[in-house]
Amino acid sequence: MSKQNTFKSSVIGMQGNLLSFALKLTTDKEEAHDLVQDTTLKALNNEEKFVDNTNFKGWMLTIMRNIFINNYRKSVRENTMVDSSEDFHHLNLCQDSGLETPDGAYAVGEISQILAKFPTDFREPFSMHVAGYKYEEISEILDMPLGTVKSRIFFTRKRLREILKDYR
Repeated sequence: MSKQNTFKSSVIGMQGNLLSFALKLTTDKEEAHDLVQDTTLKALNNEEKFVDNTNFKGWMLTIMRNIFINNYRKSVRENTMVDSSEDFHHLNLCQDSGLETPDGAYAVGEISQILAKFPTDFREPFSMHVAGYKYEEISEILDMPLGTVKSRIFFTRKRLREILKDYR
């Protein structure tokens, strides 16, 4: 059997392992099958990059993991909306937010003014979090460590509570 046929046989023999790993990554049967197909195609197209006497299974699973990560990052980028307005916290308010009442609109205006005085490094992560972004997304968008994002949101929330404690 030629070297090329051996490689193709090895790729075909990995399909069960690939599907199992893909199901763990995606938790969706159809997405898992698509991921297996993408991985198989990429492996076949990059046969010359495989070095003999290395872990074939590890090589294949690494290809799959990288495709999965790249697809995830692509979907996050496609689904991320960046609003450059100053009022991030208005984006995801529920319908009964109280903004329709004069008191509610006044309260939100006051909170916006207070928030505008915060340093940008604290205001941006907090506003994005209130707008519905996940910590990981904020970290990636602002190119800031995850722990820093969490602590800045926490301290901004805490400071707002202190400032507004006598509001009612």
